[in-house]
Amino acid sequence: MKKILIPFLLMAIFILHACGSTETAKTEQKEENANQKSASETITYQSETGPVEVPANPTRIVALSNAPNVLALDGEIVGVDEWTNMNPLFQEKLEGIEVVSEENIEKIVELEPDLIIVGSHSKNIDKMSEIAPTVAYTWGKLDYLEQQIEIGKLLNKEQEAKNWVEDFTTRADEAGKEIKEKIGEDATVSVFEYDTKSAYVFGNNWARGTELLYQTMKLEMPEKVKENALGPGYYALSTEVLPEFAGDYIVLSKNQDGDGSFMETQTWKNIPAVKNNRVIELDTKAITYSDPITLEYLLDVFNKAFLEEMN
Repeated sequence: MKKILIPFLLMAIFILHACGSTETAKTEQKEENANQKSASETITYQSETGPVEVPANPTRIVALSNAPNVLALDGEIVGVDEWTNMNPLFQEKLEGIEVVSEENIEKIVELEPDLIIVGSHSKNIDKMSEIAPTVAYTWGKLDYLEQQIEIGKLLNKEQEAKNWVEDFTTRADEAGKEIKEKIGEDATVSVFEYDTKSAYVFGNNWARGTELLYQTMKLEMPEKVKENALGPGYYALSTEVLPEFAGDYIVLSKNQDGDGSFMETQTWKNIPAVKNNRVIELDTKAITYSDPITLEYLLDVFNKAFLEEMN
């Protein structure tokens, strides 16, 4: 009897294994078909220049503009501009990503993008449009929060972008209230930067934390800054007039490639904010964008500096 049962048992095991393999294969095929369908689906994005058919789930994005906004939404970038690539805040996310430019069309072709994002000022937009759907943005046309939502629409992640905007503005507004309660309702903040030739003071929409400080936290800027930098966004200064534009607190964007020798002058050292250790020093390379990654970093820096570190 045992000799008779063994072949039947083996046959049953074989049949069950075959059925299981078939079902697994069918499942894998369904998943593969679903992925292929997802990759081929498109949405119509209303760009500045009109409707553009873009992938519903892009997986090979060349971002020559707004790359940090894309990174904040976990967009799958295969090519990025050199300025974003040099930013220390994005190093980990951009590891292994190719650096490309609007001039090197051949390199962009090699990357086989399914979506290209550029600035409206970029060269060769027509050529890039022949490679993949190309969307251009005009810098400053949208405010920093609207821009993130717009990138969310482009990547089919609008709700995710809106959720971040709502959460961030709530937290930043609360932080602003706490800071003003500590430093005073009328206390002023200036944002300075320098390069090889000049120093600059910024208005409320030129990155470097200006949108966060002035628009969302609602901190005050000195009258001189309002008069000269609020409209154009920034204003060039000579060392001699720095004290006239200095607030009770200073955010100093330190350009490692610039000439910071003015900080050794008595003019700078005698500014009350400097004398009272009310200067927040930041690396210029890390703060030249207004995307969620940068803003979260700055919110943390400003909270610690104003509420914990400075008198």
